[in-house]
Amino acid sequence: MNLIRETKTGFVFLLGSEEKEVFLQILDRYPRVPASHLRVSRSRELPKSEEMQRLLNEALGEQRADNRKRVQSFLAEPGRFQQATSGWLFALSSFELEWLLQILNDVRVGSWVSLGAPEPKLEIENLEESAIRDVWEMEMAGHFECAL
Repeated sequence: MNLIRETKTGFVFLLGSEEKEVFLQILDRYPRVPASHLRVSRSRELPKSEEMQRLLNEALGEQRADNRKRVQSFLAEPGRFQQATSGWLFALSSFELEWLLQILNDVRVGSWVSLGAPEPKLEIENLEESAIRDVWEMEMAGHFECAL
């Protein structure tokens, strides 16, 4: 994904055909961060922590469902991708760019969590297909985040 030009209203990127397919696959994986990973507090001593956690989970669930619908309609929008001689042109506004970065970050972090949140360097002992897919999704989401 390469930035082709910046306009008054946003940005235009160029994606290769295979890169476009990977981009769509990564966006289709949203949301990835498990709700159990997002805590109001690590301490149970916080007053009303269970109620606050329930409210957080409800709000996040609604936001994720809304974002999921937005991703689908965003990608289905006519003219979102325009074929060019060297690939696909992909235009988005500054607001859409910020929002897509949040979506991609969720996929990247969710994949990392699924791998067991390895630190400080990525060492995967489990080479099952699901772990390989998680590494691939984490790396591809990071690639698109950097490109945007």
